[in-house]
Amino acid sequence: MILYVRNMMGFRGKMAVKSELDKLGIHGNLISYGEIIVKEGISSENRKRLEDALKTLGFELVDEQKGLLIEKIKNIIVELVHYNDTQCIKDFQGYLSKKLHHNYTWLDNLFLGIQNITIEKFFNVHKIERAKELLVYSRNNLSQIAYQLNYDSVSQLSGQFRKITGFSPSHYRKIRNLRHVANQNV
Repeated sequence: MILYVRNMMGFRGKMAVKSELDKLGIHGNLISYGEIIVKEGISSENRKRLEDALKTLGFELVDEQKGLLIEKIKNIIVELVHYNDTQCIKDFQGYLSKKLHHNYTWLDNLFLGIQNITIEKFFNVHKIERAKELLVYSRNNLSQIAYQLNYDSVSQLSGQFRKITGFSPSHYRKIRNLRHVANQNV
């Protein structure tokens, strides 16, 4: 069972939530900011106690529907970026709103409150992870990768790549080339 906690930010937030779980005898693992995996089921009485304890700390236990919505958002992004061989969708906000039948701003606020990152940043991080994979493991050039991931230009991809990773795409291209040379020598 996964519980979702709004406003659980930083190491101190995680430790405060973990402390409350321990006090109530609830065995859970904090898997990321805002998410707790509970090993056994949780009684409605313990859930209420946890809700009350979290409220005093400035946190909020999110209902399962909202938690499932967060998972759907993540799954849609992962599916679009990592498992779709066609070009990414241009109007991602409209696509997500239509697919989940909710206003994008409302979805983004919900996502930010639980995951501590906007949907757009989460989407961009996954696009850059995909770009890194393509640079290292495919023969696609940077223009092809920029097109596939729906960037307006190579410079837009390069700028975002550098912002997120701290490196240029050419750094990852060198890794691909070194890997290729190493495989030939084996």
